[in-house]
Amino acid sequence: MERKGRDGRRGGGFFPNKAAGRKFPVKRPDGKEKGWDGVAGWYDKLVGVDGSDYHQNVILPGVMDLLQVKAGEAVADVCCGQGVLVRHLLDAGAAKVLGVDASGKLIGAARQRHGSDGKVDFLKADACAPGEWADGSFDAAACVMAVHDVPDAAGLMKNLSASLKPGGRVVIVMMHPCFRIPQESHWGWDGDQKIQYRRLDKYGKALEIGIKTRPGLGTDEGTVFYHRPLADLISEMGKAGLGVTECTELYSHRRSQVGPFSKAEHRAAEEFPLFLGLRAVRI
Repeated sequence: MERKGRDGRRGGGFFPNKAAGRKFPVKRPDGKEKGWDGVAGWYDKLVGVDGSDYHQNVILPGVMDLLQVKAGEAVADVCCGQGVLVRHLLDAGAAKVLGVDASGKLIGAARQRHGSDGKVDFLKADACAPGEWADGSFDAAACVMAVHDVPDAAGLMKNLSASLKPGGRVVIVMMHPCFRIPQESHWGWDGDQKIQYRRLDKYGKALEIGIKTRPGLGTDEGTVFYHRPLADLISEMGKAGLGVTECTELYSHRRSQVGPFSKAEHRAAEEFPLFLGLRAVRI
């Protein structure tokens, strides 16, 4: 188990629990978020073709298990990044895949990897803003590790719903909002009880948390993590016409080396999930 408190983000990025907060520019002078273009190169190298360790062993299997793609279906991959989910959708039988992301650099990386496949197309677009791509033509949609990366959860949920045919389904996998809040959730050790516990300093209010992507280099590269209580997220889904039909919690597959804390760490890994998965249908 990762005793330094590192957690997967946007499908495999990482943030340190003791990141430097908002002591670097995460927004432009006009007040808008800087977006992911500035960290796209770092993120693409981190995730690569197959995804991070968490992608391969936890996140992507969880997404596909919930999504249950059927042969011939059209699937929207919303906030697709560099397209790490695409191959899994095609292998499951999807006849059409549209990847949507606001980062032109990540869309470029996705096109390099999958652009030659006639079943796949990519679009640079803000997933939170109204767009022609959300046209009710998709059987299914996925949003993988990105809900906490967008400033407008309500807009995202509306677009996910609008992209689907009536009765279509969407799968959302995100950092678990109840247990994984950068800078506000931590591991602790109770020496008397010999247990590793999870401590939350904040949860009940929405938070914008600046994240340095490469803090050791002393650069101002960073993104914003948007924490929202679970009730707020589910309510926004309901307002968008999405009815939750299944919920799953995804746990770390990692285990620490044998040592004096390993038993307690293994138990904690089995008790506190890393990610939350929701399956919903367009009502």
